[in-house]
Amino acid sequence: MPPPSSAASRDEPVIRDRGDACPGALRLHAADDGHLARIRIPGGLLTADAAVALADAADRLGDGHLDLTSRGNAQLRGLGAGCGGELAALLAAAGLLPAAAATHERVRNIVASPLSGLDRQRRTDVTPWVGELDRLLCASGAAAALSGRFLFALDDGRGDVSSLAPDVHVLALRTGKAVLWTHDDADAVVVAHQDAPRAALTVAEHFLDAVRAAGTKAWRVSELPTEHRPESGELLTRLRARGIAAERAGGAVSRSGPGPRPGVVAGPDARRAALSVVAPLGRLTGDQWRLLAATAAAAAGTLRLTPWRGIVVPGVDAATASSTLARLAAAGLVTAPDDPWENVSACTGRPGCAKALADVRADARAVLARADAVAGAAPVHWSGCERRCGHPRAAAWVDLVAGPQGYDLAVVGGSGPGGRPVRVDVPATAQDLTAALAHAAAAVTARANPADPTDSAADVVKK
Repeated sequence: MPPPSSAASRDEPVIRDRGDACPGALRLHAADDGHLARIRIPGGLLTADAAVALADAADRLGDGHLDLTSRGNAQLRGLGAGCGGELAALLAAAGLLPAAAATHERVRNIVASPLSGLDRQRRTDVTPWVGELDRLLCASGAAAALSGRFLFALDDGRGDVSSLAPDVHVLALRTGKAVLWTHDDADAVVVAHQDAPRAALTVAEHFLDAVRAAGTKAWRVSELPTEHRPESGELLTRLRARGIAAERAGGAVSRSGPGPRPGVVAGPDARRAALSVVAPLGRLTGDQWRLLAATAAAAAGTLRLTPWRGIVVPGVDAATASSTLARLAAAGLVTAPDDPWENVSACTGRPGCAKALADVRADARAVLARADAVAGAAPVHWSGCERRCGHPRAAAWVDLVAGPQGYDLAVVGGSGPGGRPVRVDVPATAQDLTAALAHAAAAVTARANPADPTDSAADVVKK
């Protein structure tokens, strides 16, 4: 049985009997299409020069493509088994590995609000926190024990990355304060903005002590027994011992908001804008990636990768933003809201993954190519097996899982897999899958309106 999704709710603790084998830039994963490297890019913040270096690595050592992950990281696939040393040297030269890479490169799992400081919401810019938290993580000997799945979220207050089921939530307030919590926002603490990165590291080290006390070898906070999960009383003691002024938040504080939509994002002033695009199925060709790097180099010199498999290019001249976006659209990137590709994601599937029962990316493309394809508001995720790798964290999403007889479709609420089935054993043809997805879209609408009679327990159909 595969391990449960880290985002799933649990009534019992997860007891790990092995170490975390999450891939990294130095620890390659053997897949059916070659080896895979996952490069952590804290906060998704990437210079244009580093982006070019990734394209060079993909061309020289891999299959020429870049994959974006649901945590705003980058993956290279099709790598040779013996390329590890050359890849490490290339990444280090580009500044994509920390000095403590041998012990810490897989623990730099930090997501941050991609539009922070770029739009007209004028919220606290949390991007400086990313570099500081990354520095603190890599300097902490204790932090090396974190799993490659433990996640920090630095949210500027809009609630976008707080919705991704992180282990450490850091939510900026407009008052110069930041709220921190792990499993329960009702048990949050408040610190000053300047102390937020140090406080986030303190929470993570508190978690590691809780893991040792519980004896479960948990990888994430949600895997700990309830009685061992970090709580505010102990956390306040630890924070104050480090000279960090902190107090209880005194009530629920979590927020939920969407990620950036594709298009031109108006900047804080009229001269500059940001461009937001999505990579179809999170996969980019070398040409697409280099075009994005060149666009960034001509603007502010940076890119931001998003946990929604998108890319934000800051600092574009507002007068030419629309024409620049059109060039990205011509290259095959998603640049408009409500594009059918905007909310579609998929795992690797066949032929890259031995566990997959279908070529899910090809099936998704076949469906999206049809004129009657439904562009629903809810995310749609295609999975080659029951593990559902890379599934969304959303209030509602359509779950397609390949099986021996076709696909099972379910409408899922919350952040974990599983949900009410709306179709089972749908034949893997574009026509049948399109019809089933239209039915699932109606079920999502019904879930939003519980009084709708179509959202009934009897709504399970054997195709």
